[in-house]
Amino acid sequence: MPPSQDATHFNASTAKQSSWTLHDTQWTLSLFGTAVGAGILFLPINIGIGGFWPLIIMACLAFPMTFLAHRGLARFVLSSKNKDADFTDVVEEHFGVTAGRLISLLYFLSIFPILLIYGVGLTNTVDSFMVNQLGMESPSRVLLSGVLVAGMIGLMMGGEKLMLRAFAILVYPLVGILFFLSLYLIPSWQMPNMALPEVGSFGKTLWLSIPIIVFSFSHAAAISSFVNVQRGHYGNKAVAKSEAILKRTSLLLITFVLLFVFSCVLSLTGEQMAAAKAANVSVLSYLANITDNSFIATLGPLVAFIAIMSSFLGHFLGARESFTGLVTKQSNISAKVADKVGAVLMFFAIWFCAVKNPSILDMMDQLSGPIIAMILFIMPMIAVYKVPALHKHRNRLSTLFILAVGSMAVMALLYSMLK
Repeated sequence: MPPSQDATHFNASTAKQSSWTLHDTQWTLSLFGTAVGAGILFLPINIGIGGFWPLIIMACLAFPMTFLAHRGLARFVLSSKNKDADFTDVVEEHFGVTAGRLISLLYFLSIFPILLIYGVGLTNTVDSFMVNQLGMESPSRVLLSGVLVAGMIGLMMGGEKLMLRAFAILVYPLVGILFFLSLYLIPSWQMPNMALPEVGSFGKTLWLSIPIIVFSFSHAAAISSFVNVQRGHYGNKAVAKSEAILKRTSLLLITFVLLFVFSCVLSLTGEQMAAAKAANVSVLSYLANITDNSFIATLGPLVAFIAIMSSFLGHFLGARESFTGLVTKQSNISAKVADKVGAVLMFFAIWFCAVKNPSILDMMDQLSGPIIAMILFIMPMIAVYKVPALHKHRNRLSTLFILAVGSMAVMALLYSMLK
């Protein structure tokens, strides 16, 4: 007896929900591209200065920190009764209007400084390449940064399909070149200092490294948009599908990024790391400048450019969504108008910051990392105890671990500000 149309539809729907599809791969790449940006490229510098053993410890903690935190944020957004709710809608639903808007503002402030960082990082990367590799004179920083920022924002205004296509174009070569460069640097590896540090200084170094680790692997800016797409695409299976995609994204990040970080740290001395930090350039740009190797000189800045650009796209997506949500809830301005106003305001702010050229690592340590920790680590775990739909996740080891990590990151911010 042939199957009915309903049965055929059900089987097709089930297959769509359970099998891995091109849609899932595209979003894995998009989330990977969002995370691999300035944080990854500056991570070897920050960790390298602290020594070899903090890197070992953080390498062990990187996967649970990354996957469990982003899974918690995804569960939080998907816990809304409103199937079309974005992050700002969910926090108002669960925490009330006043607290919800405050958290939404904090969410925007956790993303927006990253766009400022990428404006600075991209301008410095292109300027360094033009001066050191092409032998040109340094161009006008005002003009160079304006063109670069305008180009990236223009690409984002083209819509979701154009964005996903851009990620596919950018991330495949990024993964390949990162992996190849990591292997290429192996002959340059030096034996690290294996002496065990003092317990006090080691603990302090490890503690103060948490904010930049949180920042470096974060793709929180894209989570709200990501899970909403999965909810529309997979319906009731959105939670399971979102978690599967997040797990693969985290594994991809840990595999390629930690190999790259270890390779860079083992190829440079502590003094060279300090010099790279003082120059305010990524580790790849620094490697390109100190070696006579034309291969690294060409690929280093190229990877930095692609990584920063792909991550800018993902974070701009989150900044647009949160800015539009905040403005439309506080005024009678339509979402379409708020979106355009936000794009213009963010362009001028990013452009201004790129011209001023503040320290990238200081911005990561003292602002972006801890604020992201509050949104990504602490707030969803508080919601686990407050929101009935999330109560089943209470008192689990993963919940307590993420809450502890987020708290340490925020305390590291307070320490950095008061010391």
